[in-house]
Amino acid sequence: MRIPKHIGIIPDGNRRWAVSNEMSKEKGYAAGLEPGLAVFKLCEEIGVKEITYYGFTTDNNKRPITQRQAFTEACVNAVKMLSKENASLLVVGNSESPIFPDDLINYTTRKALGSGEMKVNFLVNYGWEWDLSHLKEANNKKTNIIDSIKSSDISRIDLIIRWGGRRRLSGFLPVQSIYSDFYVIDDYWPDFKPDHFYQALEWYNKQDITLGG
Repeated sequence: MRIPKHIGIIPDGNRRWAVSNEMSKEKGYAAGLEPGLAVFKLCEEIGVKEITYYGFTTDNNKRPITQRQAFTEACVNAVKMLSKENASLLVVGNSESPIFPDDLINYTTRKALGSGEMKVNFLVNYGWEWDLSHLKEANNKKTNIIDSIKSSDISRIDLIIRWGGRRRLSGFLPVQSIYSDFYVIDDYWPDFKPDHFYQALEWYNKQDITLGG
């Protein structure tokens, strides 16, 4: 089986999961922590070299304060969980904003933890416009465009897996995802099962990877 070098994870459906379980919407975010660690372990087991999680976006900050507090806390706890693993950990997002959690500032520079064998990226307070904001300046100076984006330390993504049934990228790393294969799982993220991951890999293995060629 062909194993993707880099997998992107869009963990959607937390709020809908909470409502379906008769909880308030903000309760759904904490339920996504264990699935995040489980996916890391599966990637580690099969030899994936890099994984990127979509934490929260600048647009998500439009949500009610109780939800903002809950998804911010969930992201902080997720990064802390991953920091105990063998990972080269990086948090990417607008860290100059007051919305960005102080607890994660230390991770905006990549940190090798344990053996640091897998690159793990976590998008926190991320926005595609923020990421690409220097492109015009780079073009005028005729510098390398890839090097000018703020997520330049994240490599091209081979496979993106999105939970929650929505068929959209929601601004997820637009440069790195240009040639990504995109697999959607209808189940909500807190209902993660290992079979979801393996089904995505089986589907990816059947795709014709040409990168435009």
